[in-house]
Amino acid sequence: MGMSMGMGGRGGRGHRRRGRHHALMSEINVTPMVDVMLVLLIIFMVAAPMLTVGVPIDLPDTQAKAMNADTQPITVSINAGGQIYLQETEIPIEELIAKLQAISKTGYEERIFIRGDRSTDYGTAMKVMARISAAGYKNIGLVSLQEQDQ
Repeated sequence: MGMSMGMGGRGGRGHRRRGRHHALMSEINVTPMVDVMLVLLIIFMVAAPMLTVGVPIDLPDTQAKAMNADTQPITVSINAGGQIYLQETEIPIEELIAKLQAISKTGYEERIFIRGDRSTDYGTAMKVMARISAAGYKNIGLVSLQEQDQ
């Protein structure tokens, strides 16, 4: 009745099972991905308003109400020096209509906003509006700031 000492006292089979391996973990830990996405969302929320600065214009004050806009209109800006900008790009007045036709998505129904600096020459603003209107665009608006009650 002797005991076999060849296996180190573990018995015949031992604790290791040779045919079985531990299964690989196939779960995805979503928490780090959600953390990264939230950080990116915050970064984009802070940075997005800084990217739409545009042309610096000192707009006049009016009592008109703010408009609700579903789509982004095309903006033509005229600064105090009389330079004309389509969106943020300076263009000569002769190229204005050709560029408008190239970027308008809905054709002559496109909303076009004209932003004129407070000290812009009235004649320059009227010349820009007349060219846009003569080209067939009918949905033209002037942009101003709301008057502050004091």
